[in-house]
Amino acid sequence: MVLKLLYPLVRYVSFFNIFQYVTFRAAYAAITALLIAFLFGPWVISHLRGLKGSHRVREDVPESHRAKTGTPSMGGTLIILSITASVLIWQDPSTIYTWMLLAAVLGYGGIGFADDLLKLYRRKGLAAWVKFGGQIVVSSAIVALLYVHRNEHTTLLYLPFLKRAVIDLGWFYAPFAVLLLTWYSNSVNITDGLDGLAIGLVILVGIAVSLLAYLTGRADWAEYLGIPFIKGSWEIAIFCLATVGASIGFLWFNAHPAEVMMGDTGSLALGGALGVVSLIIKKEVLLLVLGGVFVLEGLSVIIQVASFKLTGRRVFRMAPLHHHFELMGWPESRVVTRFWILGALFALLGLSTLKIQ
Repeated sequence: MVLKLLYPLVRYVSFFNIFQYVTFRAAYAAITALLIAFLFGPWVISHLRGLKGSHRVREDVPESHRAKTGTPSMGGTLIILSITASVLIWQDPSTIYTWMLLAAVLGYGGIGFADDLLKLYRRKGLAAWVKFGGQIVVSSAIVALLYVHRNEHTTLLYLPFLKRAVIDLGWFYAPFAVLLLTWYSNSVNITDGLDGLAIGLVILVGIAVSLLAYLTGRADWAEYLGIPFIKGSWEIAIFCLATVGASIGFLWFNAHPAEVMMGDTGSLALGGALGVVSLIIKKEVLLLVLGGVFVLEGLSVIIQVASFKLTGRRVFRMAPLHHHFELMGWPESRVVTRFWILGALFALLGLSTLKIQ
């Protein structure tokens, strides 16, 4: 919004030239989202506490989590509010990427909100097939939009750690992209089981992809680093840093002991949005490295279920992975801190591929 409203005033006052710079707008998008989360956080939390029904803890968690009963969920509404407002203020509204990312946040967030609301009032959320089907629909709509606005890189899959390793998936790219979005959205959702765990990891991944988005939108840097140049994609850095700012603001209230939980409303929205960013800037495979903890958490559930059905035995004491370490005797704060450290290592490993190829 400010780009369209204030930058034209540069003909009268040279100061307004600053609004054309993505770096400036991205930095202030982060600050704006952070301030919105800080200012509206107490108001949102108080209203969530006032909702009818009891905020319950899932039954398939360690006994120590029973103390969290009554902590309001659906805190993801605060994250979505902060991101949406900041992006509308600072990002270029004339680019399709702005609306694609907002559609992802609101689409996946809407599914999560419906699930959280049903859990609150009826003790049971959306049926698994309804929830999964909704994610497939949102993912398919976003992938279809990508095809409508496709470029020469759209169906290409770039493999990290290898020099110019590119696979053209052709028409197979569409189901691959839908699967990736659905998988990543659910992986972040699965990781959201401890105070501050998922949101801290989102901050780390968000910082990494914001840098990648900016470099991908710069022809000079893209050529130097040997990565695909996607015209206009540097605007995505604004969305990414707005997400980081909103996440930091939410972490203020979600740090142990949490005053509010993000619920499916926030985790599905954040996971889906990060997945969409990876599709646009052609970092689909690299996203799995950057968000390695999310991948490990998702795989732990798949391994646990498959092992129990095939052999009758469990690989982990409890899945997802963070609960396994809790049952090993690690305090919740230790699990969160160590997973954050692991997340930072994955993010650095992913960024290192910019020169290892």
